[in-house]
Amino acid sequence: MLPSVAAVISDAEGRLLLQQKGRSEGWSLPAGAIEPGETPHQAIAREVLEETGLTVTGSEVLAVFGGEEFRYIYPNGDRVEYLVVLFRCLTRGEAGGCTDLETVGLKYTSFDEMPKLALPYPMELLFPASK
Repeated sequence: MLPSVAAVISDAEGRLLLQQKGRSEGWSLPAGAIEPGETPHQAIAREVLEETGLTVTGSEVLAVFGGEEFRYIYPNGDRVEYLVVLFRCLTRGEAGGCTDLETVGLKYTSFDEMPKLALPYPMELLFPASK
């Protein structure tokens, strides 16, 4: 089980920020592993900055997920089961100044245009206004 974090970041119109991963992984929330010695809050701030160029100015835990639904097989065949701490994040800056090698693109998407994500996050947590 891999402890990890994922970010729900919305713009002023309520659209959700998604990250397009390389290696044919598709779209995901900005997310990543919690490194040794890091708290979940530190990890989400680091991952968001690395993957989007945005600075986290506030974060709150929305939920924690794990189990069978959060198993994932990477395109190279590697398998992992995630324990994900999902955060709602407030940010400043412009999305796009990523420093990692995983991010191919970023986009804000509406509820109606939402692509399928690799992990099954509840839509009501991603788009609270759509409840």
